[in-house]
Amino acid sequence: MTVWDPVTYLQFAGERSRPFADLVGRIGATNPRTVVDLGCGPGQLTASLGLRWPNAQLIGIDSSPEMIDSTRQWTGDRVRFEVGDIRDWRPSHPVDVLVSNAALQWVPGHRDLLPQLVDGLDDHGWLAFQVPGNFSQPSHALLHRLAADPRFATATADVAWPEAFDPETYLGELSQLGCQVEAWETTYLHVLSGPDPVFRWMSGTGARPVLQALSGELRAAFVADYQADLRKAYPDQPYGTVLPFRRVFVVAHRA
Repeated sequence: MTVWDPVTYLQFAGERSRPFADLVGRIGATNPRTVVDLGCGPGQLTASLGLRWPNAQLIGIDSSPEMIDSTRQWTGDRVRFEVGDIRDWRPSHPVDVLVSNAALQWVPGHRDLLPQLVDGLDDHGWLAFQVPGNFSQPSHALLHRLAADPRFATATADVAWPEAFDPETYLGELSQLGCQVEAWETTYLHVLSGPDPVFRWMSGTGARPVLQALSGELRAAFVADYQADLRKAYPDQPYGTVLPFRRVFVVAHRA
């Protein structure tokens, strides 16, 4: 199981929070009673939902104990966090809003969970999620290629790889479940600063399972090669390093 690091993840907290704000901004719920965030990470974005819905009970769920440990500063009377697997999520009562931000791509066969997620909603509830759509980009293509290198292939053979689909796929499947669906995609141009910024970004998310599978000299060699490849693919500019990042958004209203 991948051990996630909240500190590494939050290095680019501003850039990572933008898709969450864009997603939540399209949810039409006005005064929900219960809002659940599946894959809540370090919890600051879950807590921010209290500004949007001040009367709601907020519940954040994440499979990483490390992430949940870091949510303590956000816990309060209306905000609580729990360790849990998205695949096992079953609400004690129907919820009004169900949010998942950049988490479903890590759940194998997550499209098979869509009926379960919709069933967990109130009769007029909302399901909103966002997943990366950049797995064909150099950041991931180079990672896959290097992981398959004979030097590293044995150690990385059992690594879990994220997967997501296009907006039309999610729109069609959720529409068949009786939802009114809005689906779209956006490519953000993140301007990153500091040394090896794309590597630091990837080491907190997409590359973490691969890096965790390696150790010692093997990991050092992998990191050196991956950093060199990323520098060529994402050259530093006078104003920073540009990381194009495509994301897929879905907001479904249970009609």
